[in-house]
Amino acid sequence: MGEDGKFSVEKFNGKNYQLWKMQMEDYMYQKHLYLSLSGKTKKPTSMTYTKWDILDRKALGTIWLCLAMSIAFNISKEMTTNGFMSALTKLYEKPSASNKVYLMKHLFNMKMSEGGSVVDHLNEFNTVTSPLSFAGVNFDDEVRDLLFLCSLPESLNGLVMVISNFVPGSSTLNFDVVGAILSEEMQRKSSDETLGNALTTETGGRKVERGKSLGFHSKSRKGKSKSRMGIVC
Repeated sequence: MGEDGKFSVEKFNGKNYQLWKMQMEDYMYQKHLYLSLSGKTKKPTSMTYTKWDILDRKALGTIWLCLAMSIAFNISKEMTTNGFMSALTKLYEKPSASNKVYLMKHLFNMKMSEGGSVVDHLNEFNTVTSPLSFAGVNFDDEVRDLLFLCSLPESLNGLVMVISNFVPGSSTLNFDVVGAILSEEMQRKSSDETLGNALTTETGGRKVERGKSLGFHSKSRKGKSKSRMGIVC
């Protein structure tokens, strides 16, 4: 993994090449090695060939450190930064029909698990739609929002209906759907935490055993049960 302060690039393992490539290019700018990405034809006239070769070797080594071993060996013969990146692009950035079909199937079959995180699901959603965009398959904002809403679990059907009918008399989604979903999840988590804190306070911090009610406690020496309400709702 390449690191520079808080900025890092995960090792490329053959998946999500477009995202890795963008991060790698940004990382090269951070390390002041970006000139070598364009090849020797872009060498500044004020720079000697010796300094250029050193710069290019540093850049190449930086990329090597951001690749999984199985990926690096596939293009180990490339000795320049520009040639190395070109070889990677040729291997993993293929806008082929088969690649588009694979990504579209993944997108249409994508479904967020019940109780899962909307943020994690959104990240997974973007890792599919972004490569499609690089491959020339683009969705307008409304279609993208509809695909995302369709990928949510049944437990969020009520929220989906509310969002779908948010603008009375309109047949299009013309607002930030994803933002609304994320906002709703944050409010739900905040409510759950507030409720959990309130229950902990009411029960004096006692742990409640599974199968027992929060509001009742049985106690009897003769086998008779006596109940008392511990929480008033």
